[in-house]
Amino acid sequence: QVQLVESGGGSVQAGGSLRLSCAVSGYTYSSYCMGWFRQAPGKEREGVASIDTDGSTSNADSVKGRITISKDNAKNTLYLQMSSLKPEDTAMYYCAAGPSQAYSDYACGDSDGMDYWGKGTLVTISS
Repeated sequence: QVQLVESGGGSVQAGGSLRLSCAVSGYTYSSYCMGWFRQAPGKEREGVASIDTDGSTSNADSVKGRITISKDNAKNTLYLQMSSLKPEDTAMYYCAAGPSQAYSDYACGDSDGMDYWGKGTLVTISS
């Protein structure tokens, strides 16, 4: 059974940092595209960052320069390091997994191409 479990969310002040983690089990972790998505209250879900099997990454313009996506294949864990956080970063953050872009009709990081989703971890940034 595939499971993705996020952790690391919390409440911080603007300008602060957080590191989110996503523990993965139930499949060959290293062979999947992994991504972070977020959904703020009243808004649509948006992609934040993604990392494919070859290590290539992609970040949303709204977080460029402030976030780093990484993964530890030995630990089957995906990370999202966030800094210089802003109130507009407040959202539920989800990790997701799907086929590598090389084997999919979707780009890595496209939510339509993701097969598995975690339940999310809440990030709240106060001004």
